[in-house]
Amino acid sequence: MASVKEKTPSGKSKQNGKAPEAAKTQHPKERYMYWYESMQLQRKFEEKAGQLYGQQKIRGFCHLYIGQEACSSGSYSALTKDDKWITAYRDHGIPLALGSDPKAIMAELFAKQTGSSKGKGGSMHIFDKSVNFIGGHGIVGAQIPMGAGIGLAEKYNKTGNLCITFMGDGAVRQGALHEAFNMAMLWKIPVIFVVENNGYAMGTSVARTSNVTDLYTLAEAYDMPSEPVDAMSVEAVYEAVSRAAERARAGEGPTFLEFRTYRYRGHSMSDPQKYRKKEEVEEYKMRDPIEQVKATILEKGIATEEDLAAIDQKIKATVDEAVQFAEESPYPPAEEAFKDVYMQQDYPFLME
Repeated sequence: MASVKEKTPSGKSKQNGKAPEAAKTQHPKERYMYWYESMQLQRKFEEKAGQLYGQQKIRGFCHLYIGQEACSSGSYSALTKDDKWITAYRDHGIPLALGSDPKAIMAELFAKQTGSSKGKGGSMHIFDKSVNFIGGHGIVGAQIPMGAGIGLAEKYNKTGNLCITFMGDGAVRQGALHEAFNMAMLWKIPVIFVVENNGYAMGTSVARTSNVTDLYTLAEAYDMPSEPVDAMSVEAVYEAVSRAAERARAGEGPTFLEFRTYRYRGHSMSDPQKYRKKEEVEEYKMRDPIEQVKATILEKGIATEEDLAAIDQKIKATVDEAVQFAEESPYPPAEEAFKDVYMQQDYPFLME
């Protein structure tokens, strides 16, 4: 009989939610510099978004990615530009990692016409076809079968591409996940399923909602390869996604990765965070993915403090430009509500 593992309040293993560490791999300078700049852009963009939300310039729901940046940046560097991406509503970081224009993402948060979804989607429904980002989705778990479907289309068209499908830990309790897992394995669909397990589905710990707290083991019921990943380490994310991508492209089908990560802010901007202790947050900040990469860059002599400071200044200017662009952009006109609803431009059943 397997022993019962001792859990933390968030439901993660006693070893501070860490997955087994990946073997140390040598990565090129360009990759480390991309990781630093990409993660830092996401961090500064999200910090500014939080400030603007407090000023009521961004309204509605707003879910920040602060702390989880290694998930997006590490995955991007392990895939190709032709692979497809889909996620849930904590969706600002991924398109920034993929290369979306920060001005278009910020304008979307402002609900402006120049936004990536023409101001119609807001924070939770960002899309960018130009970087193969198939969007953030507001219904919990809805993107899981959609991601499998996108992967199936890639297989049908023999493109050699895959779809990486992100979800939050609350989504693994949705029936759609199990249906998608079954079909993905049956048809050997090239899809990588990723649960960004930050410990809390909204304000409820994994341990309070799931009998299985090592979430990657859910894939075992479908004979799907799976593994836990220390997603506070961008190197570990890169290596796990690389392995999964290699299997998918070889025709071996899907993989389920449990990214053990952490969000420093609340579930959304309206979250008072009374369900966790400040000490827990500070403990995770000691393993901050950006600081880890910065330390490695300096230790290996890849760049100097001055080089990184220059990158920081460039990112600050980029974010400031994005805010100015969003501020000065117009709101969409009322008639825009009737556009992009149907492919057929003269659809005869529209009521005006």
